[in-house]
Amino acid sequence: MNNNGFNNQRENPNFNIEKYLLAGTKSFKDYILLFRNNLKYIILISSLIIIIAIVYAFLAKNIYKSTASVRLTNPNKNILEKGRESSDNSYLDRYIIGEMEVINNYATREKVAHVLIDSFKSSNSKNLFSLVKAKKDEGTNGYKTVGQLAGLLDGVIQVEQRQGTDIIEISAESPSPYEAALIANCTANEYQKINIVNSRDKLTKIRKFLEQQANEKLAELKGTEDTLTKFQEKAGIVSLDLQSSGLLSQLSTLDAQIEATKVELATSNEVLKQYKFFLKKQNPQLVEYLESQTSQAYINALQQQLAELQVNRDIAASIKSPSLDISSKVKDYDQRIAELKQKLNSTIGTIKADAFSGNPEQVRDLAQKLIEEEIKNSTLSVKLEQLESATRKYEGGLRRLPKTSTELSQFQRERESLQQMFLQLNEKYQEALINELSESGNASIIGPASIPDRPAKPNRLFIIIIGLILGPIISFSFILIKDHFDDTVKTPEDIEKEEINFLTWVPHYETKGQENGTRLGFVILEEQNSPISESFRTIKARIQHFWTDSDFPKIILVTSPAESEGKSFIALNLAGSFAQSNIRTLLVDCDLRRPTVHTSLGVEKKPGLTDYLYRKVKLKDIIRGTKTNNLSFITSGSIPSNPAEVLDSKFFKNFLQEIKTSFDVIILDSAPIIAVIDAEILSKLVDGTILVLSADRTLHRLMTDSVNVLKRNKANFYGTVLNNFKYKSGYGYYYKYYYGYSNSSIHKRKKVRGS
Repeated sequence: MNNNGFNNQRENPNFNIEKYLLAGTKSFKDYILLFRNNLKYIILISSLIIIIAIVYAFLAKNIYKSTASVRLTNPNKNILEKGRESSDNSYLDRYIIGEMEVINNYATREKVAHVLIDSFKSSNSKNLFSLVKAKKDEGTNGYKTVGQLAGLLDGVIQVEQRQGTDIIEISAESPSPYEAALIANCTANEYQKINIVNSRDKLTKIRKFLEQQANEKLAELKGTEDTLTKFQEKAGIVSLDLQSSGLLSQLSTLDAQIEATKVELATSNEVLKQYKFFLKKQNPQLVEYLESQTSQAYINALQQQLAELQVNRDIAASIKSPSLDISSKVKDYDQRIAELKQKLNSTIGTIKADAFSGNPEQVRDLAQKLIEEEIKNSTLSVKLEQLESATRKYEGGLRRLPKTSTELSQFQRERESLQQMFLQLNEKYQEALINELSESGNASIIGPASIPDRPAKPNRLFIIIIGLILGPIISFSFILIKDHFDDTVKTPEDIEKEEINFLTWVPHYETKGQENGTRLGFVILEEQNSPISESFRTIKARIQHFWTDSDFPKIILVTSPAESEGKSFIALNLAGSFAQSNIRTLLVDCDLRRPTVHTSLGVEKKPGLTDYLYRKVKLKDIIRGTKTNNLSFITSGSIPSNPAEVLDSKFFKNFLQEIKTSFDVIILDSAPIIAVIDAEILSKLVDGTILVLSADRTLHRLMTDSVNVLKRNKANFYGTVLNNFKYKSGYGYYYKYYYGYSNSSIHKRKKVRGS
């Protein structure tokens, strides 16, 4: 009922709000009866779901699952150097999640797809493959394309981290056990290759840089040697004197050291750039702090002294003269260098302690490398300055040589410098190549996938158990939802809740003459002692309470909100009930659209009411008798084109006045009141109206609209009759009442028959 209806009823002084609120509630027993009444739905739905579960369980294709285990180590290790493993579990978990995304990436699946297709091509038994093998409408040459297979693998490959460990499990599912193991292993292998490539990335850049530098120096060296040869041939000078050769040797050594330092400084710059890049992601402020600390004046002074001593030591060590003993001088240089390094390391240790405070281990590890590389970079820069300064001093001595010797010394110096530089670069290149190849990444396969010997899916017993559980749950839910959203009138409480007068209910009763859900049998005569016959006597008795002797006889209209709700059945049997009480009763079929009285009584509908109103026959010709004393009826007759105008005519009103003199009770069976206006017209002409509702069929809205129409026309409304009421529809006391009454009636009939 809408809010307006509720507000109108609330203004009624007789309105009981407690009754309104509690009338629709159900007890636990009511729900049990509701389920029992819908037992066929429960059995049907439950059986259907269980059958589906069983069929699916036995027809579902076996799915095999194989798993490969991969362990990840040193996620914080900078690729340029070996580092310590981090104990920061949160960082480790984030790293592992990132690696799992790499495995799930389309590019990785595409690589796996290529390997699977190659395996399919080389295999002698194509039946070992299920997912790779192409269906009729896909792929070429009997197998799927790389794109199709890569897309399919997205739902085939699962990657999970083993709880609390640094191990990830790569699983694959396939109808073929061999293929499941193959996919898991291929995925693990391809990921390991990707991991190695990523781990070697920075080492590869350094190796390529050194290779490029070495090739450039080799080319320069060849060019310089050609130039030197040509000069010697042209000038006729082959070598320098001993003093010039010694001077040239010193300069060549210095030049080689300068070039080597430049290369080392360039490499250090690249490494430092990478360290700063990664550390800025973790802690940008820490990078700025370290840069300011490592550029202190004291540190710069120490680096200046250290570089100067190292250059002087190298120059002294390069002197190859049998007349000079330089070992003691070199030893003195080494001692002073060690002292300066100790001071520098002490200062750096203080900076590290400040940088490590309050930072997680992976940040501390990276900061330590950054500090060490900063110091190394600064030291190389100072060393380069010292070497260039020392070179300038030796170049002064070289310029004092004769012109021809000077030119020759320059060519020889360049050749020897390039030669030494090439040898140093080649040595560093070989070292970088070894470091690159020895980098195995931080992913290791610790458990290759094996071919499973039993399917992982489906769990047939589990599916059947789920079906057994879901069947009743879904069926019960269906019944509850259906009951909740069912807006039809079900019980007398639904009528009384709307403050609508209720006469009685007529039990559900199957008859042979059922048509479209409407019962057409003459039950009041066929089963006089049945509970349904008693219902009609109740209607008659309650209608008589509206009468006084002066008002008798009455014209009663029987209508309903819509079709197929049993109004004709009620009208017929109510007329029979009056007739059984020795009351002269006439039943008139005023439903001039779809008449049914003639069908119920097994007669022709013509001649009838409309034939009389059109003056085709006389009144006595349309009034027909029955086997029951005091009961007569008039059929509808010919169907007119304008039923409403016929019923609203002066001839029909005169007809009612005429038959009043011959009968005590006249019952009019009319068309539905909501569908057409016929019943509205008749309600103004009769002494009282009965509204027939059908349980589980009539909508609440149609019931209230019908009553409002009657009230709006100021019709004398006797009340409603709930027809076709199923006493077992979930409301206990109706069932108990009917069951007791019915058994009592049956018992009485047996006694009568036995007497």
